[in-house]
Amino acid sequence: MEDNNRNLILAMVLSALVILVWSIFFAPEPAPPVQETAQTQAVDGQVAPGTAAAPAAGQTGTAPALAGASADPSQAAARVGIESPSLKGTISLAGGRIDDLELTGYHETLDPNSPNVRLLSPTAQAGLKAEGSPVAPGGAAAVTVQKPYYAVYGWMPAAGTDPALVPGPATVWSVESGDVLAPGKPVTLRWDNGAGQIFRRTYELDDKFLFTISQSLENKGQAPFAAAPYGILARHGKPDTQNYYVLHEGAVGMTDGKLLEKKYKSITELDAAAGEGPAELIEVKENGWIGFTDKYWMTTLAPAPGSSFTAVVKYAPGADIFQTETRMPVQTVAPGATGTSASYLFAGAKVWETINGYQEAPGIDRFVDSIDWGWFYFLTKPIFRLLHWLHGFIGNMGWSIIGLTFILKLLVFPLARKSYISMAKMKELQPQMEAIKERTGEDRMKYQKEVMELYKREKVNPAAGCLPVLLQIPIFFSLYKVIFVTIELRHAPWVGWIHDLSAPDPSSLWNLFGMLPWAAPGQGSFLHSFTLPVLAIILGISMWMQQKLNPAPADPAQKMIFAWMPWIFMFMLGGFASGLVLYWITNNLITIAQQYTIMSMHGHRPDFFGNIKSALPTRPKADDKKGGK
Repeated sequence: MEDNNRNLILAMVLSALVILVWSIFFAPEPAPPVQETAQTQAVDGQVAPGTAAAPAAGQTGTAPALAGASADPSQAAARVGIESPSLKGTISLAGGRIDDLELTGYHETLDPNSPNVRLLSPTAQAGLKAEGSPVAPGGAAAVTVQKPYYAVYGWMPAAGTDPALVPGPATVWSVESGDVLAPGKPVTLRWDNGAGQIFRRTYELDDKFLFTISQSLENKGQAPFAAAPYGILARHGKPDTQNYYVLHEGAVGMTDGKLLEKKYKSITELDAAAGEGPAELIEVKENGWIGFTDKYWMTTLAPAPGSSFTAVVKYAPGADIFQTETRMPVQTVAPGATGTSASYLFAGAKVWETINGYQEAPGIDRFVDSIDWGWFYFLTKPIFRLLHWLHGFIGNMGWSIIGLTFILKLLVFPLARKSYISMAKMKELQPQMEAIKERTGEDRMKYQKEVMELYKREKVNPAAGCLPVLLQIPIFFSLYKVIFVTIELRHAPWVGWIHDLSAPDPSSLWNLFGMLPWAAPGQGSFLHSFTLPVLAIILGISMWMQQKLNPAPADPAQKMIFAWMPWIFMFMLGGFASGLVLYWITNNLITIAQQYTIMSMHGHRPDFFGNIKSALPTRPKADDKKGGK
């Protein structure tokens, strides 16, 4: 019995370790003080040609540097609309920038009337209009001011090519064909340099989040013309991040099979490249992509599979602009010929099924690794795949988590069965262990030696009960990662009051679970766990029930630990995502059923109610009181 209690204490200690690790590595960093709000900050910046030397023919081109500017041509330039089942926005004809994009399938909050999630924002926040559409008075539409974030493509002149003959980031293009970019309805922009070269850029869009960008350079001149195509993603200022230690937010990419991840702070600390400022340049031979990732959203530049390019991550300190680039090799276009460059732009939600589809076609290499699978990726990926499959079958993510728990418990059942059988056998050995204890007296070494000989003779492994507990730790962290980072859990309801399994249970005992007309303190913070949400209370009760499968230990210290541990965990875990608490509750209930059934089958049915009674404080009998006198 002492070993059974030791295993349960080990389980509780390891669970406490889980909480400690969570508080150190998973809990968010304190948010830095806000110096300027987005609503009052006027941001005016644009991509401007750099001063770096032009590349020689055949070498990889150098994209324009980013700098702030007091005058932004995109404010006055016309726009082309973007309309699809998943996206809504506009393209500025100044530079042909994709700089105004909303995700129509996602809202900022659970309220269906809340604004759509805005992914990209222009430098001129108040000039959003599609070409040919009515304009609000003063030429501006009322929009929420956000930090500029956009994608821009272009060509850089090679050595010997006049920079004025290539379109710059501020060049105003004209629409050659198409009026609104939509699935099956491409839009082509055109710019003539007046010296015999015509540049075109064609945008195509599917029904999800993938743009296909085709650039062409038609040389009608009398001499060869050399230039290098590029793509840029620019973020003005550090975005508002989640600030979790284990959540990657920043630059992300894949370069010939190697994952690249750079947090924003790390980008500012990069070594200076020649003429670049803080920058990292990686030569990609065949396959790769690069961009910026948030918790649920991402923008990514992806040259056509099989293309060589230079992947760049850099920071412009003076303008406070973070930038990722794909720089393509210089093309020398002969007279009468046309040079082309094709690439993809992903701009949207990190939906696994969608991203996996783009990995298969058009073949963006290892694109699913843009999702932050974490340290236990070898567990996180299959757990998510299983949860995704269950959700497709069941249709409710909460019930899918419960189904996943059953499957995971089934997979570790052989170990659990061996553990519970070992516990039953150790109960059979209890009388012999008591006899050894009486015979050896205070000689602990002799007692331990004879007990180990007894275990060996009876083929009992006292450590068998520990392995299932140890296996729960990586499974717990992996499931936590799945619930925390995958967008499939965002705003996913279960039953009743649980409308978002990725967020803590919003109920609270402090207002009688919504019956009283005041909000619970600490809503949306870790303090919320101390207001006792419903799921936290159920978790505490399930841990208490699991504890009562074994008699209370005789040692007073252990008995006190057992008495307090379920309720301590009840307070500590209330702030976790409700989906994770649901998993833990289900896991506890299955464990109770397994242990009770298996031990009963081996002749040692746990005395659940007897253990509860023995754990309660008892009053001395009347005879005892008299004897005490």
